[in-house]
Order: sequence, then structure tokens, then C-alpha cells
Amino acid sequence: MIKTQTLIIGANSVIARSIAAKIQTDAEMGLIVISRDLSAYSAMPDTSIKQITVPNYQSDSIEQAVIALTQCNHIPISQVFICNGVLHNAQLQPEKRLEDFSEQAFQQVMQINALIPMLWIQKLTPVLTGKTPCTLTVFSARVASISDNHLGGWYSYRASKAALNMMLKTAAIELSRRAKNIKLIAFHPGTTDTPLSKPFQKNVPADKLFTSDFVAEQLLNIVENIALDGEASYLDWQGKSIDW
Repeated sequence: MIKTQTLIIGANSVIARSIAAKIQTDAEMGLIVISRDLSAYSAMPDTSIKQITVPNYQSDSIEQAVIALTQCNHIPISQVFICNGVLHNAQLQPEKRLEDFSEQAFQQVMQINALIPMLWIQKLTPVLTGKTPCTLTVFSARVASISDNHLGGWYSYRASKAALNMMLKTAAIELSRRAKNIKLIAFHPGTTDTPLSKPFQKNVPADKLFTSDFVAEQLLNIVENIALDGEASYLDWQGKSIDW
């Protein structure tokens, strides 16, 4: 019997799909997935997965997705994973030098990595607020740490994830007053074997290149055991705190 539900946003990512696969093994946990492309879920055996497709991640589309979410059923959501993010694509690459910095690339990376997760949090907060403890995890990165920046470069990506961290920390202060059941987590998965990290895996030691299944298992263990303390946590895949 399903008692609570997990919500995965940006559910088409490799890590998101691994999280979903593990959630499906829990008979007491329902699953809701949101993405622009949910074709990967058509092959999954569990037809009870609730799927919400969005045309884009603009504010109006997010709002409509949350309305659809509230109409799914009345089983409380106890876990949310926001997996949206970009490091590179056909139009942009992480900057190695100041000369590589681009206004257009910066705006795109900032929108995807910082703005979109906050829009989801804004729209979801009224739905999640209640008596049921709920962890809300957003994928951040260790390179967002200002105090741990010793290599430089990657201006847009670092800035976007640092901005995300600051907004999560700020939101946690507000939620500690008005939504005490919600715990915010900024999560660094480590270097995971996904398309996002593929161009940068060459110098990664074999024991530091993780599978998505491993990262999903680590994250679910962290979420299961973390305290509902009214603060934002910035954690790596081991559950260890990272300096903001």
C-alpha cells in the first residue's frame, strides 16, 4: 500500500532515471515524474507511475505542471528531486579563460541551473507544506563552493550553482518559519558517468567516476537519514558537508 510519494523533476536525466528505478522497488512509495521527455519511462514495468510532460520549464509551464500534480491524488509527497541542470551543450562549454566568457552563455546557464529550480520550489511549497516530513533535493556541485575554489575557470557554471546554493539557504530560513516540514538539500553527486561529465572524464580516477545507480543509492540513503532541522544542507555523495 502506497503511503507517500516521490516526485522527480527533470526525470529524463541519467541519475533521475536511476532514482526512479530504485523508488519502484519500494511498495509503500509512489512515484511521479516530470520532464519534457518521458519516453524512457514507457519501458518501465510499473504502469502506476504518474507522468507529467511539460513543453518547457518556463514559469507558466511549471505552474500548470504543479496544478496537474495536485490532481494526481491526495497521497502526500515525502521526497522531491530536482535534477535539471546544464554544464555544456552544442552552444556552450565551461570557460577556461576570461576571454571565453559569454553573456548569452552565462544567461542560459544561470536560467537552467539557478532560476528553474527556484521556480519549482516557489510553486511546490504550497503543495508540500503540511504535516508530512518532506526532503527537497536540488542538484548542485562542489565547484559552487566559494571557499573551495582553487582552480578558477568555469565562470558561468560556478556562478549559477553558487547562486542556487544562496537561494536554497535563503529559502530554508523562510521555510523554517512557514513550512517546518520541508528540508532543503543542495547535493553534489561527484563525477558521475553521464553525458554531462563525458567530456571531462579523461583525468578522473576510475574509483572516482561513479555510476548513476551508485549515486542514486547514496542520495536515497542520505535523504532517508537526514534530520529535519530547518536548515539547508550542502552535501556530497558521501553525505559530508561542503563549505558554502
